[in-house]
Amino acid sequence: MSVLENFGEWKSFLAERVGQAEKMGMDKSTMANVASQLGDYLSDKVDPKNVEERLLKELWDSADDQQQKALAEVMINYVQKH
Repeated sequence: MSVLENFGEWKSFLAERVGQAEKMGMDKSTMANVASQLGDYLSDKVDPKNVEERLLKELWDSADDQQQKALAEVMINYVQKH
């Protein structure tokens, strides 16, 4: 099963990657930039596998660059707190 097929798995995967980035000393702004690039890739190349991913894609696609970076920051905060 791909981490993209289950939203809980995706959150866990993202939380692990954020934790690794923190351990490497990456600051939050850099993480948000990387997450924003990942969001662009996922939106363009990956079909959402569940309703949560569909909502994130629709939010992403309706946002401008600044809003996408904010959404990426929110996702980072979300997985850090859950």
